[in-house]
Amino acid sequence: MKQTLLAATALVALTAAAPAPSSAPSSEPLGLGRLAKVATVDARYQGYNIEMVEVTGGRFWAPYGGPADERYRQRPPIDLADARLIALAKALGPSLLRISGTWANNTYLEAEGEHLSAPPVGFVQVLTRDQWRNAVAFSKAVDAPIVTSFAVSNGTRGADGVWTPVQAQRLLDLTREAGGTIRAAEFFNEANMPSAAPEMPKGYTAENYGAEFRIFRAWARKAAPDMTVLGVGGVGEAGLLKDIPVPGQFGSHVSTNDMMKANPGSLDAVSYHFYGTVSQRCKGLGIGTAAKEDALTARWLDLTARDYDYYAALRDKYEPGKAMWNTETAQAACGGSPWASTFLDTFRYLNQNAALAQKGLQVIMHNTLAASDYALIDRDTMAPRPNYWAAVLWKRTMGSTVLAAPRSPSPALRLYAQCLAGKPGGVAVMALNTGEAAQTFNLGGKATAWVMTGQPIDTRAVLINGKAPALSPDLKLAGLDGAAISGKAALPGHAIAFYAVPGAANPACR
Repeated sequence: MKQTLLAATALVALTAAAPAPSSAPSSEPLGLGRLAKVATVDARYQGYNIEMVEVTGGRFWAPYGGPADERYRQRPPIDLADARLIALAKALGPSLLRISGTWANNTYLEAEGEHLSAPPVGFVQVLTRDQWRNAVAFSKAVDAPIVTSFAVSNGTRGADGVWTPVQAQRLLDLTREAGGTIRAAEFFNEANMPSAAPEMPKGYTAENYGAEFRIFRAWARKAAPDMTVLGVGGVGEAGLLKDIPVPGQFGSHVSTNDMMKANPGSLDAVSYHFYGTVSQRCKGLGIGTAAKEDALTARWLDLTARDYDYYAALRDKYEPGKAMWNTETAQAACGGSPWASTFLDTFRYLNQNAALAQKGLQVIMHNTLAASDYALIDRDTMAPRPNYWAAVLWKRTMGSTVLAAPRSPSPALRLYAQCLAGKPGGVAVMALNTGEAAQTFNLGGKATAWVMTGQPIDTRAVLINGKAPALSPDLKLAGLDGAAISGKAALPGHAIAFYAVPGAANPACR
């Protein structure tokens, strides 16, 4: 996390690591028409999360400014019928909506005709049928089929302590009744930390998981044959929790390796979560917090590749050839740091999207859409944050075919390229200037540019081509007009740009 910026234009392709310096002069064209295809991502690649506790209402990450030791604060259910929220989410579609999180592990869905004032024994919160219907209606309105996980707390278990699919079946049945779709699901949220939430079985092991996953998979194959079975959904094992004793509040740590080893060849896709560190809310865990001065460093930006490689290696070992999904990620766990909602974090957000696309990740789901500091949208004001506008520009330009990265004229300039969305033969370029100096390069043809700047760099009021983007009173996105350039791009220091080059004539994009 670092600081500073300006304005101009840019966008290209690179790899997950820092861009290689180029000895070629900046006037030499990037050769966009010759870039080879390196991967293909899902058409709904860029997704987002709404935590289950947002749907039910409950104790979620507390806003900053309260008592020093305040970690959680009671919040009412999110209004999924809010016209502004629907309009903003729809602009990100078609996409995927994950409704899960730690709280999903111990949430009770009411039966038909049931109206509870408190959760049954073995659960912590109640999901009403109307709340879930509202979630399904939102999913349909914004063209984002649901990705989820299921309750596994003590209340879901039989007299023998083994998980039963009663609650899972109820959720599936209600989703269908409401006209919705569960596109994919993990057995439960972050299975490598099974005791991170109350009312979870104590002493849960990889052997327990292996046996119960077989029950889950058999149920899923029969009850929802079109649902993508994801797993294991582990988090932090490549760095965040590596070689650090798991805090008592997180319970025992269960190895993703051991869980996958118990049922090789049983997943449709391998899922994992990623956070580079934690926010100040979890400072007491003793594993460090996100620091502004690191935000634009290669070390911070490339952590995402480290964790992908860790879980991809387990994929190669136990589920060779299967797709990789990142079903939960953000700037820092525990709700994000105060600057997670600023332009400074947009470099991480977009670098992660592009770097993991280069590696062949199929789906990436940001946490969250509209809750806490790492959200794309401020829940209280419904104001889009810088990462939201970055997500919109990504959706409008970056297609599903991922191209090799063109060479960058500077290590400070990260360039990524993908086929241009909706334009056969065209190429989209994304440029991240992490340095203070302006960068120039030649796109090799006429282009349309969208340059993101902010002053200071940790502002929440980002500009695009010098204008403030906004949601208009008639619920349309405004202030997103591109600027025509001849092919020569000049990108200010600490700025981000997307470029659409429709005449690139790349054969991989036809």
